[in-house]
Amino acid sequence: MLLCTDPAEIKKLLDKLVVLKLNGGLGTTMGCTGPKSVIGVRNGLTFLDLIVIQIENLNSKYGCKVPLLLMNSFNTHEDTLKIVEKYSKSNIEIHSFNQSQYPRIVVDDFLPLPSKGQTGKDGWNLFSMNNRITIKEIKSHPWFMKNLPRELTEVSQATYYTPQSAEEMMKMVEEGKVPSPSVGELETLTGDEKKTRKKMSMKRESRPGEFHVGDM
Repeated sequence: MLLCTDPAEIKKLLDKLVVLKLNGGLGTTMGCTGPKSVIGVRNGLTFLDLIVIQIENLNSKYGCKVPLLLMNSFNTHEDTLKIVEKYSKSNIEIHSFNQSQYPRIVVDDFLPLPSKGQTGKDGWNLFSMNNRITIKEIKSHPWFMKNLPRELTEVSQATYYTPQSAEEMMKMVEEGKVPSPSVGELETLTGDEKKTRKKMSMKRESRPGEFHVGDM
């Protein structure tokens, strides 16, 4: 690879450059209430500070005007607009824009999906903040059903699986707590004794949050 060493040629190339940084994530998991880019890294400098310093040095060294473009999310956009004000005296242009909250392309033809107005696409109201629909409506929506495997539809689920009530499931749990008698015990117990033993076992109840080894 041949590296360019002519400062004039380097400046010419850098004048075509734009630095784009993704700035949509919050730093809540790291103890930060704002964008991750404002988390302190070293000597009181944040990620964003270091990015700005790097571009400033580049512009100063080659006399170019490489801009910084920040792609924010709806979670970080307002805070970022306030944060970048402190760089107003730097020698770089900083631009911010808010990425859309909606899918930006149509999966069938990859054409841009409008963010306003009626799109005519079946799945739009699944995402619209102003036209929320219920889970039941989503599950029966044509857009949702279009590529859903047949075995996952509610009709197929009802055919192959019998619905169980909460009472039935709790009954199965309680039955599982009763230890199975050994073969010898079954041979020595009479019919009435077997019924009595099972009834006594079923009456054993543990307090909420507790269990006994014998019940497992």
